[in-house]
Amino acid sequence: MVRERGTMGHRRGAASAAVTAVVFALALTGCGGGGGGAKGDGKPAGSTSASHGAGATGADSTPSDEPSKVIAQLKGEAGMVVTINSAVRDSGGYVTVKGEITNNGDEPFSATDWMGEEVALQASGDSVAGASLIDEAGKKRYYVLRDTGGMCLCTMGLTGIEPQETRPFFAQFPSPPPTTTQVEFELPTMPPAKITISEG
Repeated sequence: MVRERGTMGHRRGAASAAVTAVVFALALTGCGGGGGGAKGDGKPAGSTSASHGAGATGADSTPSDEPSKVIAQLKGEAGMVVTINSAVRDSGGYVTVKGEITNNGDEPFSATDWMGEEVALQASGDSVAGASLIDEAGKKRYYVLRDTGGMCLCTMGLTGIEPQETRPFFAQFPSPPPTTTQVEFELPTMPPAKITISEG
């Protein structure tokens, strides 16, 4: 009887140990799965972060690259500087000039004198409506285009530009002939500057 009890006790102990081992193994697998899940979650997060990082760098580099390309610069009175970054001819027969206006002076600036003398264009308010492109070879001047309401196809609301402030601008013109790649950009009160037209 003693041996039988011992055997039974031994069997129960073995069974208990086996159950404990299975429970421990399951618990360990669960922990491993959780750890794997955490790592799995971490990897996409890491790759997303890396992707964001690359995207952020790309997004940051694009704007910073664009202004760094200067094809012309006009410097006028009161510290005003007009930087032209591009002049692109598109298939629709237009040339779009884009750039930046910087106030390096000590007083706020409004582009009242840049509207031009034509009364119809003055409806556009403080703007670069008075700008023009001069094709010297073709002996022709191209003025800023207008919409059906008579407003210029250009940046308006150029008022109260504070000292050290920079604002972007654009102006759209009829395109000179495709053979004309160099024109002169003129803006009232500012010295003219030669610019090269690129194909869009």
